[in-house]
Amino acid sequence: MHRHSIIARFNSSVDQAKRGLRMLALTACVAGLAGCAGTNQKSIAHSSEIDPYEMEWVATSDDPIGLLVVQKFKRERQRTHSGVDSDHAMVSEALNYLGIRYRFGGNSPDTGFDCSGLVAYSAERSLGLKLPRNAAAIAQQGTSITKNELKAGDLVFFNTMGRRFSHVGIYLGDDRFVHSPSSGGVVRVENMTMAYWSKRYNGARRLDNSLMASARAAN
Repeated sequence: MHRHSIIARFNSSVDQAKRGLRMLALTACVAGLAGCAGTNQKSIAHSSEIDPYEMEWVATSDDPIGLLVVQKFKRERQRTHSGVDSDHAMVSEALNYLGIRYRFGGNSPDTGFDCSGLVAYSAERSLGLKLPRNAAAIAQQGTSITKNELKAGDLVFFNTMGRRFSHVGIYLGDDRFVHSPSSGGVVRVENMTMAYWSKRYNGARRLDNSLMASARAAN
């Protein structure tokens, strides 16, 4: 009986430790995603190496379909020249930065990217289009589209801070998007059907021809 009591206490301690780690991960996630709302806020990003999404992300992080999507765009980019269409141009540019570390306020591969930094940098490099430097302001650009109208190069937005349009990524097709996630993370491809993202999805925008025309006129 005494031995069983010791084992029970040990299992209880392990359960408590696991709950503590989950809380730490969720706290880190909030801190990191706060950076995507805008560069005017005070940084609360930390230096932890924790990649702080829900436990589901850990279970689904090995994403062979996502890797195939990335390879598809890389091959198309290699086959095209200056005539590449604008949808694929922005996607191809963003995929150049897979693995670049998240950094609050970061806006280049040298400094790292936050979510809006990656989108703005990719849009300027590929399309010559200057976008605002926070997700909510970017959401005011372009044309609102429904989820079933999404195509590669559209911008997808998520409510990660208790308010709309606090996180942004670039849609790839096949329910995948590329983004710079949170402190401790890197630019990567993820699946919008995952519970974390499907619950927080709150709209999409298409960078339409009028925006492109304005960008060309300014240059």
